[in-house]
Amino acid sequence: MKHEIRTEIIIGSSNERVYEILTNLSSYASWNPFIVHSEGVVKVGETIKNSMKNGNKTVLFKPKVLKAEKGKAFEWLGSLFIKGLFDGHHYFHIQKINANQVNLIHGEKFSGILSGMIFRKIGDDTRNNFIKMNRALKSLAESNTQAI
Repeated sequence: MKHEIRTEIIIGSSNERVYEILTNLSSYASWNPFIVHSEGVVKVGETIKNSMKNGNKTVLFKPKVLKAEKGKAFEWLGSLFIKGLFDGHHYFHIQKINANQVNLIHGEKFSGILSGMIFRKIGDDTRNNFIKMNRALKSLAESNTQAI
């Protein structure tokens, strides 16, 4: 059985700027309240390292980049221990509304043997963290500040 979290936010910025912020992993620590540290190369097939804030703990996970389509999409797949146990297909889809406005669709599809049990435990907190990340991204993208 698959479980999914899907969020959306309208951002007053270009699709290129939103994509640039999302794929500038080294800047996450300066603006992202959910993925508080990230490193690696945003290229299909590469493994990146993300540190995610989970309550009072920080959890390290190493997903593989599935898609990196400039100005359109960034996706990765992470697994708990081994693939098929608890997998998360995380995605950012950037839909251009006009030159200075996009709809960001940010979500994750969970699957695997333990997905139901784990999703029931983390689903609400994860959704809230996606929303916090979306709002922080919107704030940065709509400002004149560059993602450092």
